[in-house]
Amino acid sequence: MSTEAAASDVAVTAEPEPPLPAIARIELLCDEGSFHPIRSESGDGVIAGSGRVAGRPIRVWSQNVKHKGGSLGQGGGATIVSTIQAADKAGVPVVGFLHSGGARLQEGIGALGAYASIFRATSRAKVPQISVIVGPCAGGAAYSPSLGTLVMMVGDGAQMFLTGPRVIAKVTREQVTGVELGGPRVHRKSGVSHVEADDDAEAADLIRQALSYFPSTLGAPLPFREPVDPLAGAPDATIPKNQRLVYDVRDVTRHLLDGGEFFELSKRYAKNMVVGFGRIDGHPVGVIANQPRYLGGVLDAVSSDKGAWFVNMCDRWGIPLVVLSDTPGYRPGTRQEREGVLRRGAELLRAFSVAEVPRVTVTLRQAYGGAYIVMNCRDLGNDLTLAWPGARIGVMGAPQAIEIVKRRELEAGADADELAAAYEEEHLPVAIAAKQGFIDEIVTPAQTRERIAAHFEASR
Repeated sequence: MSTEAAASDVAVTAEPEPPLPAIARIELLCDEGSFHPIRSESGDGVIAGSGRVAGRPIRVWSQNVKHKGGSLGQGGGATIVSTIQAADKAGVPVVGFLHSGGARLQEGIGALGAYASIFRATSRAKVPQISVIVGPCAGGAAYSPSLGTLVMMVGDGAQMFLTGPRVIAKVTREQVTGVELGGPRVHRKSGVSHVEADDDAEAADLIRQALSYFPSTLGAPLPFREPVDPLAGAPDATIPKNQRLVYDVRDVTRHLLDGGEFFELSKRYAKNMVVGFGRIDGHPVGVIANQPRYLGGVLDAVSSDKGAWFVNMCDRWGIPLVVLSDTPGYRPGTRQEREGVLRRGAELLRAFSVAEVPRVTVTLRQAYGGAYIVMNCRDLGNDLTLAWPGARIGVMGAPQAIEIVKRRELEAGADADELAAAYEEEHLPVAIAAKQGFIDEIVTPAQTRERIAAHFEASR
């Protein structure tokens, strides 16, 4: 790691001082009076300790930007590492508030070693780790969050970049501000940031929500809450019968999840794939769904990345998966091939293939070709495959299929719409897939939540 981690490089791009100091952020998150500091005399710009969130023990640390610009030295690094290791030993989540210019230049390689120790501790920990970006973060301070579980950015002043604006200007002569380089608008689209908050109060609330879906450590029971009925109405109420018309799949999730509550992650990254957490009968579940509202729900390279990351995370933490499939296929084109859709699509296939958590797939309207497979089809090893009565499943949609199998008739002047309708009726109804054993059960939208809940209950 080179001069990109210098605190002086961030200072010129830093926003005005955040509304809350380091200790106040911790106290805002933790239950009143529950925070107890540790290493107060040797923290070196890092405030750390133990506390409780909704009665649940956690470890927490926060960087004080007023101490040498928030730069990290060996003392501060040791404080962060000891906090992560203590959390791991106790089997409790850890939350870190980051605002740092990176490695402290005055300490040279010792500061770099401090970051290496943080990277190792973060990578090895078996507890949930939430990194909260509350100001500009450069170099190692921008690296380490992505090694944890979730990354949150707070306010317009939150920034993450490997190399800061000053170094970029000297090396490439490119003029860019910290916000343009690594602000929330950049990382909500890059996929680096999973959750955004407008201010510290909202951040504390979102952290509490996020922690409520994770066990305290790998292999521990998932948090349970009293069950709440989903929103009233049918899950398919907003779905057009015409498969060419779009809808918002999040409307479906609200009628399947307790209280209609859906904690979505990476909302603006790969918007054709929706991922997030909710509950069914009080138990946490992960939801991964095609989003017909964006690009018609087609899969592509970036949505495959997003899906693979989420499936792997749920599998790691033992969170059951609900897969809502409604996709016409993979997006074609030279750009997709150049973006490595084969490699990145294979990662989503791999994620589902090796996942050991209970998982249910529900085909809502359509699932074709490789996209049918990659959205957790039966032969990838899922537990239960459901479909709604009007769903269509096949190698490809009827209009595309007849271009191949009915080419001669089309050349002879046959009506394309009639051929497509006949092909669809003969090959694509979900009843055909069910008779062949590829769909376990055709269920009505109103029955869907009950069937998913019953399966997960039997799997616990």
